Parts: sequence; C-alpha cells; structure tokens
Amino acid sequence: MFIPRRYLRLALLAVVYTPIHSYLLAQSDADLSASIKTFTEVYQAVETNFADRVDPDNMVFKGAIPTMLRTLDPHSNFFDPKAYQLMRENQAGHYYGVGMYVGSPERKVLVMYPFEGSPAYRAGIRPGDQIVAVNDTNTERSTVNQVSSMLKGPKGTPVTITVNRLGEAAALHFSVVRDNVPRGSVNYAFWLRPGIAYMRIEAFNETTGREVDQALAKFPESAIEGLILDIRDNGGGLVQEAVNVADRFLRKGQLILSHHGRASAETKFVAKRGERGREYPIVVMVNRGTASAAEILSGALQDHDRAWIFGEKTFGKGLVQAPFMLSGNSAVLLTIAKYYTPSGRLIQRDYAHQGLYEYLSRNEGHDNLKDMKKTDSGRIVYGGDGITPDEKYEPPKLTRLESELDGRLVFFFYAPGFFAVHDAKLSKDWRPDENAMQDFRTFATQRGVQFTPAEFERDSSWIRERLREELFITAFSKEESDHVAFENDPEVLKAVESLPASKALLDRARAIVARQGKKPPVADDPR
Repeated sequence: MFIPRRYLRLALLAVVYTPIHSYLLAQSDADLSASIKTFTEVYQAVETNFADRVDPDNMVFKGAIPTMLRTLDPHSNFFDPKAYQLMRENQAGHYYGVGMYVGSPERKVLVMYPFEGSPAYRAGIRPGDQIVAVNDTNTERSTVNQVSSMLKGPKGTPVTITVNRLGEAAALHFSVVRDNVPRGSVNYAFWLRPGIAYMRIEAFNETTGREVDQALAKFPESAIEGLILDIRDNGGGLVQEAVNVADRFLRKGQLILSHHGRASAETKFVAKRGERGREYPIVVMVNRGTASAAEILSGALQDHDRAWIFGEKTFGKGLVQAPFMLSGNSAVLLTIAKYYTPSGRLIQRDYAHQGLYEYLSRNEGHDNLKDMKKTDSGRIVYGGDGITPDEKYEPPKLTRLESELDGRLVFFFYAPGFFAVHDAKLSKDWRPDENAMQDFRTFATQRGVQFTPAEFERDSSWIRERLREELFITAFSKEESDHVAFENDPEVLKAVESLPASKALLDRARAIVARQGKKPPVADDPR
C-alpha cells in the first residue's frame, strides 16, 4: 500500500527536521521508525477497509497532525494554507476586499455589519442583508467561508453583490470595488470626561504600537490626567507589539518580560524608549478573555506598579508560539518557550490531564502560592492561572430574558424590519420611545421568546439601551454603536472611580524609589 510521501512527512517525519526537532522531545531512530511503521499500518487499514471512501487530506491534515500537536500543549497547532493566510491577515491588520463581517444565523449568509468607511459601507450594504449572489455565482447554499473568499480579491477589482433586504420586493445589486480594508486594533480612543481618556486595544497585530502612539498624540497625551486602558477580551497576538505598548508607559530600561524554553535561550525584553516623563494614573481593564500578549502588557504594568489592574482574573496563557513553514504554504505554530513577567511570575494555567474544551472553558483559576513574587514597591503578587487584578469586578450576570434576547440575536433580527418602515438616519441623541419598545416586545414574542410583563418591565432599561446600540449599527456604523456602548458601560465608569487608587500606587512607587536612592530596576537589553 503506497501512502503519499507528503502525508508521512507532515504527519511524522517533519517533527525531526530542523528547526522543529529542537522543540520536541527527542526520539531515537528506532522509536521513529516504529512510529512511522505503526502510522503506515493504521493508514493502510483505514483506506482498505473503511466503509466510505477516505479523503487523505481530511485524515492527515485535520486528524493526524492536529491530534499529534494537541498532545504537546493546547496552543501548538497546524494551519493549512487558507488558515495560515487568514492568520497572517489578522496579524497584518488589513486585507483586500469589500470590508464587512458576514455570518450564518439561521443557515443564511447574512451581513452582520459593514466596517465603517469600507467599500461595502459606502455602497449602502446593511446589517441583515442576505447575500444571495456574488458576481454570477448563486450563494444561497454557500458557507460563510466560501462567500468570504469570493468577496476578497486584489485591490481595484470590481465585484457585484446581490442581496435580499427586508421591505424590498426585488433583490438589490451593489457594484463594489475591492480596496484595502484596515482592521485596526485601536479603534476606540476618546475622552470620557475632561482629562480622563479611554482607549481600547482589541488585539496585538503589526500596527498596534503605532496605533497607540497615534491615539495618545491625538488626545493629546499632554492633556491626559488619567487613562482607562481597556484590554477586556483581547486574546493576544504578536508579543513584540505588546512589548512596544508596554514600552510606551514604562521607564526606559525597565524589564517587560523574559522567555525561555528547552532549546530556546533566555530572551529579555526591556523598555527602549520609555514614557519620556509622562506619568499619569492608568487603570487597565481585564477579564477572563484577556490572554497571552494582553497578559504580558498587564503583568508588566502591574509588576512595575505603573497601573492598577481592574476586573476579572485573566485567562492564563504564558506560552510563546512561533510559526514554522511546511510544504505547500502550510505551517505549524509551535510552542517554543514560556514567558515570565518582570517579577518572574509564570501565569500559564494548568493543561495537564484535561481536554481542550475543558482547558478553554474553565472558569477563573487559582493563584500559585508557591510562585510568590513582589512588585517594585513590594506588593505581593502570584503566578498561577493568569493575572490577578488589584481590584476585582464581577460584571452583573444577565437575567434569563436578557440572556435569551442576546443569545437568540433578537435585536439583530429586529433592526431590518425597523428600518424597512423608518428612515435609516437617526439623530445621535435618539432613544427608543414607548412605541419602539412595544414594537420590539411584539417582535420578540413572535420570535418565540417567552416572558412575563413583569420580566420585560424589570429589564426595560437594559433592553432600551441594547436596542439603541443595535439600531445605531445601521443608522451610523458598528464602530459608532460600540463607542456609545463603551461610553455608557457601567464597568468602564467603575474603572474611572479607581483612578485615585492608581495614582496612590504611582506615588507610593516613586516614594520607595526615592527612599532607596536609586533608579528603578532595569535589565540588560540583549536584542
């Protein structure tokens, strides 16, 4: 039985080739030969005897290789060419296409929202539009990935998008020219009140450090008396960009992180520029979705007493991955090291003896009391499962009705019907009146949501605000809707109240350094 060599090479032999072999457990030649023989026998038995025709790509690329990597840790992974290209697009912070987010609720490919300023946005495509054709290809039975691929393409190339829209008797045709679609990571930076700035970092891609600099300059930074830095649900990204942002707020020469692995020499990252004399209080907002590079930033600012960490305990990802290219533009993303905060904490959550789902979905972890360290001012901090905030904040849980309305996308599905009979232009101070609330209440009932009059009345303030945010996506943009949401977020407003604690922390750190009569601790820069 012949097995294509590329399958064996990717599934087993690739793990002993340079440079990947340096990061996996060493195997003797005899062990490797035995493993290859066993894999070959299993493959032959399956292809010869399995009830249905075997797809080698599925068996190897979606089965053998990912399963092999999953035995190492939860974050080492295999990327086929399409998945790798998508990852690179996310890291680059832009792509070429029409600029909209599509999804498939109720098994239809719908526009969830166009990105503000994108070709799709300028053309007038709206949330809730069902994409039924791209150019001459009918897409009513296509998947989201298939439609997304059709919409992307070289800059300057035309594409015709056909949609069905509620309230329109015939399909609408939009002729759109593909363009560069920036996907920035700092899309929200504004004054919450005079002197108090808010900035949200959604991910760490190749442009994040530059975007932070631009946002601070636009305020301008000289007018900032306190900063709310929101990295909730920031799942990480490029380590170097987290280092660049930390560099912006720390003193020149201060350690940001170090990492090392079995075959990876210790590498230290230090602040090369520093904050250049601007030390204002910072409150960093975190939650369970704050992970990886975002934890590098929050850990560095906490260890140097530069910021007050506010919110929930973070996810706990202290592993560093590097990509290794394979044949056919596929790649392995392999864990090469563990990283440590400036005080020396390891914040990786435990992943031994549990499945991937359990690892990813586990609730807040615990401090590792054996990994006790101190910040620059002597505060005790711990390693373990993530970064423990200086001030915990538990977001209020949604009621049963709120959870059902949100989970079943009732607000999303209500918006197209609303704008089928109302002007799509609303004023910035528009809020749902009683007629709109009653109309939404009827719509929710028609969608199968069950509730009592008392439940609806109890949750009416929350419903009114969510309805406003959803309708603002069509009337203005998703970005403007989110701006409104963050501006009125109770957690953000609570974080503002913690700025005095951040200032006290900053003053204490300065006083301790002054008493010691020396500069803050720094590290050599090996880069």
